[in-house]
Amino acid sequence: MPEQVPTDGQDLVVVANRLPVDVSVGEDGETTWTRSPGGLVTALAPVMAQADGAWVGWGGSPGLELEPFDVDGTRLVPVMLTSDEVERYYEGFSNDSLWPLYHDVIAPPTFHRQWWDAYQRVNRRFAQAAASQAAYGATVWVHDYQLQLVPAFLRELRPDLRIGYFHHIPFPPLEIFAQLPWRRQVVEGLLGADLVGFQRGGDASNFVRVVRRFTDLTTRGQVVTIGEGTDAQRHVRAAAFPISIDSTAFDTLARTPAVQQRAMEIRKELGDPEILLLGVDRLDYTKGIRHRIKAYGELLEDGRLSPTATTLVQVASPSRENVGAYQQLRDEVELLVGRINGDYGQVGHAPVQYLHQSFPMEEMAALYLAADVMLVTALRDGMNLVAKEYVAARSDDRGALVLSEFTGAADELQGAILVNPHDIAGTKDAITYAAHLDPRESRKRMRRLRRRVLSHDVRAWSEQFLAVLAAVPRSGE
Repeated sequence: MPEQVPTDGQDLVVVANRLPVDVSVGEDGETTWTRSPGGLVTALAPVMAQADGAWVGWGGSPGLELEPFDVDGTRLVPVMLTSDEVERYYEGFSNDSLWPLYHDVIAPPTFHRQWWDAYQRVNRRFAQAAASQAAYGATVWVHDYQLQLVPAFLRELRPDLRIGYFHHIPFPPLEIFAQLPWRRQVVEGLLGADLVGFQRGGDASNFVRVVRRFTDLTTRGQVVTIGEGTDAQRHVRAAAFPISIDSTAFDTLARTPAVQQRAMEIRKELGDPEILLLGVDRLDYTKGIRHRIKAYGELLEDGRLSPTATTLVQVASPSRENVGAYQQLRDEVELLVGRINGDYGQVGHAPVQYLHQSFPMEEMAALYLAADVMLVTALRDGMNLVAKEYVAARSDDRGALVLSEFTGAADELQGAILVNPHDIAGTKDAITYAAHLDPRESRKRMRRLRRRVLSHDVRAWSEQFLAVLAAVPRSGE
């Protein structure tokens, strides 16, 4: 049943799992908020600032019911999740069913009907919140795998809306997606959108192939046609829109005297190593951290890198610490690090500096500037914005990027040294090559990388997606 259109609705509504702020209520009942970190917030902040916009999302605390409120000219619309829903919809179905399935089953997914029920219930709640905020004919932009049913629920409530969906993580091949017990329902949920965006062309192709397999709809290229008769037809387009970062801001930050001074201090604090390697990741089994550390340990064992002249700094920010697979990963990584430092460390020097914590942007920019080689060896990644941050920070045209071919960034970043992280011998060769790269070759590669990252920034990404969404034909058009 179509929902009543609000008289004071917004022209642009963003729907994401989280609000761009973390909301909390103090003992005195006073509501406070802090801006959330993350690429999506950075990506959409300029768009929301220019638009008459609303952002629908969870505030971050279970059981917290709040009325919509305004921050920096954007209407924030909190969606309430109970503790049980956080456990089943978010930690369960989103992160223990969909996440491993969509990342090529690096870890086995778990399927529970109670999780799926919670996922449906929460997705419908998000759709209802979006419908209550959107003006007639407004654009609604839904984000990521936690909310794949929202487009169809929203179209049912508000057929007047123009709906876009962007999938930030990989979309798996048919043979893997077919394992999902509720595969048809998820496909139908996504087909509620007018435009379904992905990081890579291969992801868009995977989606269209899944549509062909699990529906009777007509497809032509990357366009799916829904309905019979010209006036009743609706077209859904699938396409790649590789996301980026605010590269100019990151470049400017890395040029500041404070950050450049900090970069020199970091190298000094590490004992001025001849070669400084850097890995920066969420502590997630998709990131290839174990493979990277194993390859580095073997390079020390082989004598191809000197344990006294080389340091690997591995930043592993905490992630999903309530999920068993992540707790096990942390134990395995820390065991590997301890073994290498025990075998090759000396008084005053550890070959691996392992930091299980998060750092502000200024410290990250300094780390990027300090590193000779950036190691991005994800086993599967939708994009990987760390690779782009490293490139944006290197205004000195120095440094080298070793990049997994299984990241979305590998399609764009011509000039990186590509690796198959499952191939430990090949990864060792790539690290050695990058560590001893001729300065002229290094500058040539980095300039090429920087041209791409600085010209295709996050603003260009969002503007391109919204422009294509606006041009997708609607029923009767």
